[in-house]
Amino acid sequence: MTTDRQQITHPDKVLYPGPGVTKERFAAYLEQVAEVMLPHLAGRPLVQHRFPDGVEQPGFYQKQVSAQAPDVVDTIDVHADTRRGHVEHVVADDVETLRYLANQACLELHRWLSRSDDLDVPDLLVVDLDPPERGDLGDLRHAVRAARDLLDEIGLVPHLMATGSSGYHVVAPLERGEGFDEVRALARAVADRLAAADPDRLTVEQRVAARGNRIFLDTNRNAYAQTAIAPYSPRARPEPTVATPIEFPELGKVRPDGYDLAGVLRRLARKDDPWADIHAHTVPAVQARRALETMEPRSEGASWAEGP
Repeated sequence: MTTDRQQITHPDKVLYPGPGVTKERFAAYLEQVAEVMLPHLAGRPLVQHRFPDGVEQPGFYQKQVSAQAPDVVDTIDVHADTRRGHVEHVVADDVETLRYLANQACLELHRWLSRSDDLDVPDLLVVDLDPPERGDLGDLRHAVRAARDLLDEIGLVPHLMATGSSGYHVVAPLERGEGFDEVRALARAVADRLAAADPDRLTVEQRVAARGNRIFLDTNRNAYAQTAIAPYSPRARPEPTVATPIEFPELGKVRPDGYDLAGVLRRLARKDDPWADIHAHTVPAVQARRALETMEPRSEGASWAEGP
């Protein structure tokens, strides 16, 4: 693989007009977080959310790598029901690929939950806590703690991320063994158990109109070819907020959109990535499912949420 440095075309082009973040500044951010970000991307197909004319103009999702992509960009062919029969996804394993993605005005990086050496077997489980538009932040944090406590009780090791958008992700690393169907069933069973114990605040209802003012426990990302926002990825919002892994004791102080580009860099200057060793804590999904099945159901109103 060539090590030629990727050039940023139109470096002064403004991608975030509000704070005036240019393409060159955006590329510099990705370079600065590469050391902590790349381990979370390594070997995973990516879906790009691109905004060539900046965040204030319409963007689009792109799976297929651009035909003009330089040789420096690693890719993986993924089977798909298309006329081509496959989609060639970008895989970001190095800084130069991050610079390429910045040059593509890829403001958000969404990653698969499995890796290229076994795409059918996920190594992450994600519960996406999606609040209603005018939801109470206290209720959302309570729901995060409940998800943490239930995952912990069934033997998984939960990790927390402020998504840079409106909610939080609670993520558990998995020992690779079960396929997406089994992992998605586990995630849905966890969500069902949480919603049954706190039906006034939590729901698994897919229809937005039926959720009311409740927090949606979204487990749809736990399926083949579905994606989740990558740790340390910026978001396509008026302000360049960032999906930021945090520790559970920080939950009461960090809003879902609490960090922007500059804030993440300040954080990493004084604090290590709390997800750095996430895959040292893997647990088989089948073990967690058995533990969940043997648990007594909580009575309505008896939430799992405890502690900070």
